Amino acid sequence: RVRDEIGMKTLIFNGSARKNGATQSMIDALTAQLEGEYKVVNAHSCNVRACVDCRYCWEHPACSIQDGWQEIDSYLRECDNVVIASPVYFCEITGPVLSVLSRIQVYWAAKTFRHEKLLEKPKRGGMILLGGGQGTATAPMNTSAVLLRQMNAKEIFDPVCCFATDHHYALEDEETMADLKKIAQFLNRK
Repeated sequence: RVRDEIGMKTLIFNGSARKNGATQSMIDALTAQLEGEYKVVNAHSCNVRACVDCRYCWEHPACSIQDGWQEIDSYLRECDNVVIASPVYFCEITGPVLSVLSRIQVYWAAKTFRHEKLLEKPKRGGMILLGGGQGTATAPMNTSAVLLRQMNAKEIFDPVCCFATDHHYALEDEETMADLKKIAQFLNRK
Protein backbone atom coordinates (compact mmCIF):
# COMPACT_ATOMS: atom_id res chain seq x y z
CA ARG A 1 0.00 0.00 0.00
CA VAL A 2 1.13 3.55 -0.67
CA ARG A 3 0.61 6.09 2.11
CA ASP A 4 2.11 9.09 0.33
CA GLU A 5 4.74 10.00 -2.22
CA ILE A 6 7.80 9.86 0.08
CA GLY A 7 9.34 6.82 -1.58
CA MET A 8 10.25 4.91 1.60
CA LYS A 9 9.50 1.19 1.49
CA THR A 10 8.96 -1.04 4.51
CA LEU A 11 8.64 -4.82 4.48
CA ILE A 12 6.88 -6.36 7.49
CA PHE A 13 6.90 -10.08 8.25
CA ASN A 14 3.83 -11.04 10.31
CA GLY A 15 4.30 -14.27 12.27
CA SER A 16 0.75 -14.45 13.64
CA ALA A 17 -2.05 -16.71 12.41
CA ARG A 18 -4.73 -14.53 13.99
CA LYS A 19 -6.06 -12.03 11.45
CA ASN A 20 -7.48 -9.75 14.16
CA GLY A 21 -5.08 -10.53 16.98
CA ALA A 22 -2.63 -8.44 18.95
CA THR A 23 0.19 -8.74 16.41
CA GLN A 24 -2.01 -7.59 13.54
CA SER A 25 -3.32 -4.68 15.61
CA MET A 26 0.25 -3.60 16.36
CA ILE A 27 1.14 -3.86 12.67
CA ASP A 28 -1.92 -1.74 11.83
CA ALA A 29 -0.90 0.85 14.43
CA LEU A 30 2.65 0.92 13.02
CA THR A 31 1.64 1.20 9.36
CA ALA A 32 -0.73 4.05 10.23
CA GLN A 33 2.38 6.00 11.28
CA LEU A 34 4.70 4.95 8.43
CA GLU A 35 5.57 7.22 5.55
CA GLY A 36 5.82 5.76 2.08
CA GLU A 37 4.90 2.29 0.95
CA TYR A 38 4.69 -0.91 2.95
CA LYS A 39 4.15 -4.58 2.29
CA VAL A 40 3.04 -7.12 4.89
CA VAL A 41 3.95 -10.78 4.43
CA ASN A 42 1.64 -13.00 6.45
CA ALA A 43 3.80 -16.03 7.20
CA HIS A 44 0.85 -18.33 7.93
CA SER A 45 -0.91 -17.71 4.62
CA CYS A 46 1.74 -16.74 2.08
CA ASN A 47 2.83 -19.17 -0.59
CA VAL A 48 6.43 -19.57 0.57
CA ARG A 49 7.95 -22.95 1.40
CA ALA A 50 10.82 -23.38 3.81
CA CYS A 51 14.40 -23.71 2.63
CA VAL A 52 15.19 -27.36 1.86
CA ASP A 53 18.97 -26.94 1.88
CA CYS A 54 19.25 -28.04 -1.76
CA ARG A 55 22.32 -25.78 -2.02
CA TYR A 56 21.29 -24.34 -5.39
CA CYS A 57 21.97 -20.90 -3.93
CA TRP A 58 25.57 -21.90 -3.24
CA GLU A 59 26.20 -21.46 -6.96
CA HIS A 60 23.30 -19.24 -8.13
CA PRO A 61 22.03 -15.81 -6.99
CA ALA A 62 18.49 -17.12 -6.51
CA CYS A 63 16.49 -19.89 -4.88
CA SER A 64 15.56 -23.06 -6.76
CA ILE A 65 12.06 -23.14 -5.24
CA GLN A 66 9.61 -21.14 -7.35
CA ASP A 67 6.83 -19.76 -5.19
CA GLY A 68 5.89 -16.49 -3.47
CA TRP A 69 9.48 -15.89 -2.31
CA GLN A 70 10.49 -14.27 -5.59
CA GLU A 71 8.06 -11.37 -5.04
CA ILE A 72 9.25 -10.95 -1.45
CA ASP A 73 12.89 -11.13 -2.56
CA SER A 74 12.31 -8.41 -5.16
CA TYR A 75 10.71 -6.10 -2.57
CA LEU A 76 13.38 -6.91 0.01
CA ARG A 77 16.18 -5.94 -2.37
CA GLU A 78 14.74 -2.44 -2.81
CA CYS A 79 13.11 -1.65 0.54
CA ASP A 80 14.48 0.73 3.18
CA ASN A 81 13.12 -1.00 6.29
CA VAL A 82 12.40 -4.53 7.49
CA VAL A 83 10.27 -5.40 10.51
CA ILE A 84 9.63 -8.79 12.10
CA ALA A 85 6.34 -8.80 14.04
CA SER A 86 5.51 -12.01 15.84
CA PRO A 87 3.80 -13.53 18.80
CA VAL A 88 6.25 -15.37 21.02
CA TYR A 89 5.49 -19.06 21.48
CA PHE A 90 7.66 -20.96 23.97
CA CYS A 91 10.19 -18.12 24.06
CA GLU A 92 10.65 -17.88 20.26
CA ILE A 93 9.13 -16.19 17.20
CA THR A 94 6.62 -18.43 15.45
CA GLY A 95 7.58 -21.38 13.29
CA PRO A 96 5.89 -20.05 10.14
CA VAL A 97 7.87 -16.78 10.18
CA LEU A 98 11.07 -18.77 10.76
CA SER A 99 10.09 -21.02 7.86
CA VAL A 100 9.53 -18.10 5.49
CA LEU A 101 12.72 -16.37 6.59
CA SER A 102 14.74 -19.55 6.13
CA ARG A 103 14.72 -18.49 2.48
CA ILE A 104 17.17 -15.67 3.24
CA GLN A 105 19.72 -18.49 3.05
CA VAL A 106 20.23 -17.26 -0.52
CA TYR A 107 21.79 -14.02 0.78
CA TRP A 108 24.05 -15.82 3.24
CA ALA A 109 25.19 -18.31 0.58
CA ALA A 110 25.95 -15.52 -1.91
CA LYS A 111 28.10 -13.71 0.64
CA THR A 112 29.78 -16.82 2.05
CA PHE A 113 30.46 -18.91 -1.04
CA ARG A 114 30.52 -16.53 -4.00
CA HIS A 115 31.57 -13.36 -2.16
CA GLU A 116 28.60 -11.50 -3.67
CA LYS A 117 26.24 -9.15 -1.94
CA LEU A 118 22.68 -9.63 -3.20
CA LEU A 119 21.20 -7.05 -0.83
CA GLU A 120 23.12 -3.90 -1.69
CA LYS A 121 20.77 -1.40 -0.09
CA PRO A 122 21.31 -0.98 3.68
CA LYS A 123 18.16 -1.17 5.75
CA ARG A 124 16.82 -0.21 9.13
CA GLY A 125 15.34 -3.06 11.11
CA GLY A 126 12.77 -3.45 13.82
CA MET A 127 10.89 -6.08 15.77
CA ILE A 128 7.53 -6.23 17.47
CA LEU A 129 7.24 -9.13 19.91
CA LEU A 130 4.08 -9.98 21.81
CA GLY A 131 3.18 -12.68 24.26
CA GLY A 132 1.49 -13.72 27.41
CA GLY A 133 2.51 -16.00 30.18
CA GLN A 134 5.95 -16.18 31.69
CA GLY A 135 8.22 -16.28 28.66
CA THR A 136 11.14 -14.02 28.00
CA ALA A 137 12.15 -11.96 25.00
CA THR A 138 15.83 -12.95 24.93
CA ALA A 139 15.67 -15.75 22.34
CA PRO A 140 13.16 -14.09 19.96
CA MET A 141 15.12 -10.81 20.10
CA ASN A 142 18.36 -12.62 19.30
CA THR A 143 16.79 -14.66 16.49
CA SER A 144 15.12 -11.60 14.99
CA ALA A 145 18.35 -9.60 15.17
CA VAL A 146 20.27 -12.36 13.32
CA LEU A 147 17.57 -12.50 10.63
CA LEU A 148 17.46 -8.71 10.26
CA ARG A 149 21.25 -8.50 9.93
CA GLN A 150 21.15 -11.17 7.20
CA MET A 151 18.62 -8.93 5.41
CA ASN A 152 21.22 -6.11 5.52
CA ALA A 153 19.72 -4.18 8.44
CA LYS A 154 22.60 -1.96 9.47
CA GLU A 155 20.63 -0.28 12.25
CA ILE A 156 18.16 -2.23 14.40
CA PHE A 157 15.81 -0.38 16.72
CA ASP A 158 15.17 -1.58 20.26
CA PRO A 159 12.42 -4.24 20.21
CA VAL A 160 8.85 -3.19 20.87
CA CYS A 161 7.66 -5.80 23.37
CA CYS A 162 4.48 -6.48 25.28
CA PHE A 163 4.52 -9.67 27.33
CA ALA A 164 1.24 -9.29 29.17
CA THR A 165 -1.24 -9.90 26.37
CA ASP A 166 -2.96 -12.56 28.45
CA HIS A 167 -3.99 -9.75 30.86
CA HIS A 168 -4.54 -6.71 28.60
CA TYR A 169 -4.45 -5.57 25.00
CA ALA A 170 -1.09 -4.38 23.69
CA LEU A 171 -2.82 -1.35 22.17
CA GLU A 172 -3.88 -0.30 25.67
CA ASP A 173 -0.36 -0.48 27.09
CA GLU A 174 1.00 3.08 27.16
CA GLU A 175 4.66 2.06 27.23
CA THR A 176 4.22 -0.31 24.29
CA MET A 177 2.42 2.35 22.27
CA ALA A 178 5.11 4.93 23.08
CA ASP A 179 7.73 2.44 21.87
CA LEU A 180 5.70 1.81 18.72
CA LYS A 181 5.68 5.55 18.00
CA LYS A 182 9.47 5.64 18.45
CA ILE A 183 10.06 2.77 16.05
CA ALA A 184 7.82 4.46 13.46
CA GLN A 185 9.90 7.64 13.78
CA PHE A 186 13.08 5.56 13.39
CA LEU A 187 11.76 3.85 10.27
CA ASN A 188 10.56 7.16 8.78
CA ARG A 189 13.99 8.75 9.12
CA LYS A 190 15.44 9.92 5.82
